Parts: sequence; C-alpha cells; structure tokens
Amino acid sequence: MSQEQIKITLPDGSVREYAAGSSAMDVALSISEGLARNVLAAEVDGEVWDANRPIKTDASVKLLTWNDEDGKSTFWHSSAHLMAEALEALYPGVKLGIGPAIENGYYYDVDFGDREFDAAHLEKIEQKMLELARQKNTFTRKDVSKADAVSYFESKGDEYKLELIEGLDDGSITFYEQGNFTDLCRGPHIPHTGFIKAIKCLSVAGAYWRGDETRKQLTRIYGITFPKQKELTQYLHMLEEAKKRDHRKLGKELDLFTFSEKVGMGLPLWLPKGARLRERLESFMRKAQLRSGYEPVVTPHIGHKDLYVTSGHYQKYGADSFQPINTPHEGEEFLLKPMNCPHHCEIYKSRPRSYKDLPVRYAEFGTVYRYEQSGELHGLTRVRGFTQDDAHIFCMQDQVKDEFTKVIDLVLYVFESLGFEDYTAQISLRDPENKEKYIGSDEAWEKAERAIIEAAEEKGLNTVTELGEAAFYGPKLDFMVKDALGRKWQLGTIQVDYTLPERFELEYTGSDNQKHRPVMLHRAPFGSLERFVAVLIEHCGGEFPLWLTPDQVAILPISEKYADYAQELYHVLESEDITGFVDNRDEKIGRKIRDAEVKKIPIMLIVGEKEAADRAVSVRRHGHGDVGSFSIDEFVAYFNKEKANSLGQN
Repeated sequence: MSQEQIKITLPDGSVREYAAGSSAMDVALSISEGLARNVLAAEVDGEVWDANRPIKTDASVKLLTWNDEDGKSTFWHSSAHLMAEALEALYPGVKLGIGPAIENGYYYDVDFGDREFDAAHLEKIEQKMLELARQKNTFTRKDVSKADAVSYFESKGDEYKLELIEGLDDGSITFYEQGNFTDLCRGPHIPHTGFIKAIKCLSVAGAYWRGDETRKQLTRIYGITFPKQKELTQYLHMLEEAKKRDHRKLGKELDLFTFSEKVGMGLPLWLPKGARLRERLESFMRKAQLRSGYEPVVTPHIGHKDLYVTSGHYQKYGADSFQPINTPHEGEEFLLKPMNCPHHCEIYKSRPRSYKDLPVRYAEFGTVYRYEQSGELHGLTRVRGFTQDDAHIFCMQDQVKDEFTKVIDLVLYVFESLGFEDYTAQISLRDPENKEKYIGSDEAWEKAERAIIEAAEEKGLNTVTELGEAAFYGPKLDFMVKDALGRKWQLGTIQVDYTLPERFELEYTGSDNQKHRPVMLHRAPFGSLERFVAVLIEHCGGEFPLWLTPDQVAILPISEKYADYAQELYHVLESEDITGFVDNRDEKIGRKIRDAEVKKIPIMLIVGEKEAADRAVSVRRHGHGDVGSFSIDEFVAYFNKEKANSLGQN
C-alpha cells in the first residue's frame, strides 16, 4: 500500500507532492541543500511553524530565512530560550517570566531572588550562550497536558509559569526543549541552536510582572543575536550612531525642548528654538493643506464626557487615562481631549450638508492628552500631551479613492521636503475569515479597500498588504519610513471610518434628495509633532534642512569693532525672513566658528574690516568650510536658492 501523499503549494504557485508527515525542511532539502541550510522556520497556511514540524494535509508553504521578518522573529525567540538556558546554568534556582522576540532582538524577564544582578554580569551570560549554541541542540516541540505542565513547574517552584498555565486550555499546551532547558512555549523555533553565531546582551532594566505596577518587579535582560558576526558588528556600530543621534541628547544640546517634574512627566516644554522649528513645520503644512482644499478649524482642549461616550473614546481611553474634570455643577464632567475627531464631527454637524458641499476637509493642529504609564514615557516619542496635524475628510463613497490619492500626494510631499526617501506603504485590510469583527456592509468595505489599493498602485507606491490589520471601523494606509540608520518608523496614516458618522448621525442630502451617511477619512502626515520632530532629529542627526533650521545663520564679527555692522546685517537679513543671531562674545573667531559648528548652524557669516567696508560677508557652510565672499544682496539670493533646494523646489 503506497504512502499517502500531500500537495504542497509554494509561493511561486508551483505544486509538489510529498509523503504525509513531511516537514518544511524536507521541502527545502528537495529544492536544494543550500536553501535548507538557511531555513529557520516556515509559514504553513499563514501560520509560522517549526521547520521540522510534520505537515499532514495539503498546505501552502513559504520557507522562512533570515531575510524574512518572521524568520528573524523565530531566530530571536529561540535566542531568548538560549538565554534562559544560560541563566539557569549560571544562576541555579532563578525563576523565569516571559521571553518574547521584539522588533530588534529579544528579552527575558527574570526573578533572581536575593541575588544582585546588573550589567556587569552580561558578558558572562553571552559566553555561556555561545558555549550552548555551539552544541547545536535541537529545539523539540512537545504536547503536554495541563496537569503535567503544572506538575513540572510546581517541582521547579516557578510561580510565574504556573500563573501563565492557569489561563491556558488543556490540550493547547506545548513545551519546547533544547539541551538541558524546558520552557512553556507555543513556538515556533529554529531547528537547532547552532544557527546562532553572534550574541550580545545589550542592557538590563526593571519590568513589573505582566506590566502591573502592583506586582513584583523582575529583571528584564535585553539581547540580540545574528547568524553572522559581521551582522552583529554592523548592528553595534548602528547603535553607537543612534546614541549620537538620540533626540533627547541633541534636543538638549540644540536647545530645542526640555521637561520639568514640576510641570509633569511626559509634558514637553518647547524652548524658543524648538518653538521656531515647530512653527516652521506647522506653517509648511498649513500652506500645503490650503493648496489642497483644507479648511482650518480650532477646537478646545477639553470636551464634555458625553462627547467621548458617543464617539467611543471614553470606553477606549477613559479608565486608563486622565480622569474626568468635575465642574461646580453637580454631575457635569469634562475630559482632556484624547482625539480631535469627535470635535470635527460636531463641526460638520453644525449645519445641513448637501452632496454639492462634499468633500468637506477640516484641518487642525490639535493638542490631545493620554495618560501613558511612567515606564512607557520616552523623550518626545512617547508623551502624555502631543499635537497632531489632524485632518478629517467627509465625503461620499465614490469620492474615497480620489481623496486617498490627494492625501498620498501630500504625504509624499512631506517626505520629499524632509529627506525621507526609503518608505513602504502598508495597506491594512480586514480579515476575510473573520468579518464579524468589523462594522459596515461588505459592499462598503470592498469599495473602500479597492479604492486604497488602486490609489496606491496609481501612485506607484512600494506596498505590503496585511490582512486583519484594518481598524474595526475601516481599512487604512500607513507609511513605514526608514531613517538614516535603517530603523523603521510609522509616519503618516490615512484611515477610512464608517463608525463615527454612524455614532454622530452625520448626514448629507444626496442628488436623489434622500439622506445619506458620509464616509470619514482620518489623515495625519506628521502623526504627532512631538514624535515627528524626534524622528526627524535622529534621521538628520540634528542637521535640519535649511528651510526648517531654527537658526539659519550665525553672524560672527572678528572683533567688537565690527559689532555695529554685524547688528545692521542681522536686521537686513531679518527683514528678508532669514533667522539667526550675532555672536558678540569676546572670543577669537576660531572659537566662534567651532561653537557654531557644534550647534550645527548651517551658515556662518564672518565679518571684519573688509566686509564692513564693502558691505559684504564671508560665508562658511557647516561641515564644508569657506564658500566665498558675497555682497549682502548676493548672499540673500544665494540663501533663497539654497533654501528652495532644501525644500525640493529647485
């Protein structure tokens, strides 16, 4: 009797037959041994599996290597298990929490009991991990009954794993074993530890068990691993560069922003230079929006609780956010604004609308407030008060594609003007297998999804499509940008929303003289100004485009004899909308130039006897040196040309 065969469909559409129970690794070996040596895991019918796990029925299979995000994630999850094995070997009796893969690497939460542990121990852990990795121990999956799982971790005295098991159903529990280590884990894992060639334990932090501040604080150890030492070396170099570009460090050095405990954690204070930077970004966006048909609106920083109950934001943000503000009137409650969209809905609703009025586009730099946990706050990237370049478009269904296309144009204009050249557009659609999670008719969803896909195609965007990543109220398009160090940031989003028009009973009168619901689009190219500025600082290392730089010129008189001319020059440039300052310190010109270089001032204007006599300036560019001598009028023309080039208007 011949062995049962199964059909495996590969990503290129080809179909191969294998014996039932064959694994993805068997598939790889049948293609080439070279491929098999690089396979870390496999995607089987959309689910990531161990490469050696038997496949018993017909399936679609994608082989995952280090070049795939899910391949990396599996590699790093396995590395977390390797770290845990090293920890148990080095510190007998430690108790383990969770050890997931993260965007770059992994961590493990550990209870060391009475032992002292700090970063000085990390090198010892690295060495032990390398020793264990070289043993090429296989990761073995094992189905375990709930009773046996409880018994195993009771014998180890590990209350953290026991708590995790409590929430699991019998029959769904799996262990993974490698070497002398066993862990509660769903998997998947790489075939064996030998794939892990380069290891770095990066840092140590505190983390409350299950993120609950009332629970015990564990030690969180972060690490990263690679299949080649060269890749680790490159990553560590990138980390050093990231430290130099850290927006918190540069923000302080460039006098852009600060924080005050008296004002409150996560509430940034913008210093004069930072405020000028913000104002330029806002002015840039306002002009672009006016050209695109947006109408500016302004809404309060607070709103009645009922507004956010209607919108659904109270249910989402109420319990874990800033608490209601009680007024002297009994029972009257207001909330700090968590989102701008409910206010914009009320503006739309303030008068009757006709199909001839649509689309209506409202734009606002609106400040919103959300109570982030103190441990989650991080410079400008995670704050409690932030300003969104928010806009909401109310349109008819057949206008969605055109409006999406116009927003894409605006987002790309922002990226071009600020030097973001490497980006991907993520199209987030609903899960076709779980439609009940979403509101709105199938017809409306299909039209909206098709509109997004077609708009992205027509604009030639590099896209990825993610099923199941849509919001429950509609599909969306997110722009994932890589900065100068190759790190990914989500900047710019466009979302379709059927929920708020329904909740707020928004209407327009159609050409058929009947009432209809508009479709609502949410749009924010910057996202939040705070986070955008943080990303921008790190992307350009604090060397902003000339049009955006707070201090565009530094006027450096050689001695105090030329201070009057320097001041006169300052006022002439100020009248030409060129901002900067005069360095009148009693310092040598070499010191003034060095200090201006450190402050990353784009242009230095050196004035002495000859310049004062000729009503001219000697020009230096940051990082480039002398440019030459210009009359004042010539310099203004030169500056305006350079400024236009920096804005992509050449």
